[in-house]
Amino acid sequence: MNAGPFKDNYTTANQIMEALNRAKNHDHISSEGVSYSSAISSVLLLLGTQAGQSGPSSGLSLILNKRSLKVKQPGDLCCPGGSISPRLDTFLARLLRLPGSPLTRWPYWGRWRKLHRPDAKHLPLLFATGLREGLEEMRLNPLGVKFLGPLPPQQLVMFDKVIYPMVCRVPRQKRFFTNWEVEKVVFIPIKNLLDPSNYACYRVRVEIPRHSKKNPNRMDYLCFTHRNNNESEILWGATFRIAMVFLDLVYGFNPPDIESVPVVRGVLGENYLTGNV
Repeated sequence: MNAGPFKDNYTTANQIMEALNRAKNHDHISSEGVSYSSAISSVLLLLGTQAGQSGPSSGLSLILNKRSLKVKQPGDLCCPGGSISPRLDTFLARLLRLPGSPLTRWPYWGRWRKLHRPDAKHLPLLFATGLREGLEEMRLNPLGVKFLGPLPPQQLVMFDKVIYPMVCRVPRQKRFFTNWEVEKVVFIPIKNLLDPSNYACYRVRVEIPRHSKKNPNRMDYLCFTHRNNNESEILWGATFRIAMVFLDLVYGFNPPDIESVPVVRGVLGENYLTGNV
């Protein structure tokens, strides 16, 4: 559970980029199955600082969206992103291959094109999808994003979907403007994510009539509890797993065992699969 060699300053963008792109990590990243299927999604794991905070003591935060009641998985924290739009994202992917784009400014792009050709073929498409969705959901400025590297894909448990996360630094943009899909933007300091006392067992009671009989009505998940003034959120599920992979690769941090943490309770109603449509 140690936070690794960068615990004091929570790493610069270059340190994060180096940690993500060590040769040994490439074996765990594959995009060979990427297609235009709705079962494939790309998301951005955004790192930045909150408005009103500056200087070395402010530290980096993980920037997440809280899903609105109008979409699936309402109330969950998630990375901005979504499914591939074949025509638009293919066009945007071509732009990302041009000199000066956030992708071609990535120092590892040339090496990936030589040593990781299958991934390099699909990386512009996945990155384009995440940038487009970020612009739509929270008015993320795609030209102000610094690409740091990809993370291994994650399979959703309740939905037939595979998520490809892209780690990005947002050096300047501190304010975001959400669309109807997003209730609000949540900033979680990295230093809080590295504190084992902020983890819990999320005990979920499932009240979904169509939920498969083979699944229990109560499930336990390791989660992170975020509290800031009057703000209280639970980070769990696929986004939690994406964050934990990131913390492991960059900081050498592993969360505590689920048996050793306190229990927080939640309920998944039928609208969890549909939103309030």
